[in-house]
Amino acid sequence: MYFRKSMCTAGLLLGSSIVFAQASEPFPPTASVRQLMLDLIHPSSNDILLAIYRGGPKDDAEWAAVRRGAVTLAESGNLLMMRGRARDTGDWMKDAKLLVDAGNAAYKAAQAKDSKALAALAGALDASCTTCHKQYRPNVFPKDGGSK
Repeated sequence: MYFRKSMCTAGLLLGSSIVFAQASEPFPPTASVRQLMLDLIHPSSNDILLAIYRGGPKDDAEWAAVRRGAVTLAESGNLLMMRGRARDTGDWMKDAKLLVDAGNAAYKAAQAKDSKALAALAGALDASCTTCHKQYRPNVFPKDGGSK
């Protein structure tokens, strides 16, 4: 009996160390930042903002769509921080964290089906995008306000 428990424990420890070793290796990005923006972040943020501006989700299906969008935003922020995508370790990481935080907050509001909490996030969601774009996409937000 003792031998069987010891072997089981040893197997678990060995298996855990193999999983840990695999998880700690870097994974190359599949999508570019542009692809993440066009195919994940922009549509998800639009879905959430549209739900907010329409007065909040009206039924379970709309709340589920907001939850999906919120998870997508939060995880997209994490994807933007991956090696191979992160442009620097300063503002880029802070800006991506704003996206993670906005997505997590939107998810919590959607889980609670709290339209007021969701509506209160419109500014934070917008700021998570514009803060980054002002620095990393100056053609979208020119410093001179667009006047020439």
